[in-house]
Amino acid sequence: MKRLPPLSTLPVLEAAARLQSFSAAAEELNVTHGAVSHQMRSLEEHLGLALFARQGRRVVLTPEGAELAEVVRGALARVAEAVEALSPAERERKLKISVLPSFASRWLMPRLGRFLEAYPQYQISVEALQTRANFVTDGVDIAIRFGQGPWPERHSERMAGDRFFAVCSPKFRRGKLPATPAQLAGLPLFPTEPGNWERWFACAGLTMTPSVTGIDYNDAAIFLQQAIAGEGIALTRQSLIGGDIANGKLIKLFDIELPAESSYHLVCLPQHANSRKFRAFRDWMAAEIDWPQ
Repeated sequence: MKRLPPLSTLPVLEAAARLQSFSAAAEELNVTHGAVSHQMRSLEEHLGLALFARQGRRVVLTPEGAELAEVVRGALARVAEAVEALSPAERERKLKISVLPSFASRWLMPRLGRFLEAYPQYQISVEALQTRANFVTDGVDIAIRFGQGPWPERHSERMAGDRFFAVCSPKFRRGKLPATPAQLAGLPLFPTEPGNWERWFACAGLTMTPSVTGIDYNDAAIFLQQAIAGEGIALTRQSLIGGDIANGKLIKLFDIELPAESSYHLVCLPQHANSRKFRAFRDWMAAEIDWPQ
């Protein structure tokens, strides 16, 4: 057998080449930027040629890198297809979903039982991570992404937009709630997404610097829990609110709503876009979306 390069470098090359970014590849593969750089440097040393040209903080494929990446992408796809072909019935029964933790806990998981009632033939596993699925090495079938799309070498379908509005507990400040947006000045505001409070204030006709709390989380659902606990005011996405307004845990403070710049998309490999399980999950999710578009 001909001498192969380090096999661990090949999925990294595929991701870095497809995304044209070591940082984006690191995020997708759930490793550090340094680990991606190290793997690519190791592969280049093994081959004795440059695969990427460094241009400041950017990386650009060399012609040799582009040629090898295309071959590697095809090879990885063929390996995945071969594994699937070994047990197609078993593979068809399994449905692995990648989703952000906030959307998993606040929207998907409370409803997933209804999907299983409608489609009992599937065995579902949910991977709730901040990192993006790569579909090649992680076994993910479908990803629910909140972003602007489309994504290179991936099939994506927009499912729904979203909007932000301010909520707090009825017990916040012992019930002395702000009556106008201007009265939010100086109150603890949770920075659910960077810059959203400033944009929300602009929708309210105000130029204000929000008094964001010193707490920062990487999961929007935790901010909602803090708001329910009366610790501050959250600018939440409507898709994450669940039944917390209906059951009185939270109050929507004003009628001002900020349209989200991102949308929810279903993402998969192009060759799986017409699979039965993708179509089933897409149709089910479309019927379950319960917030105004």
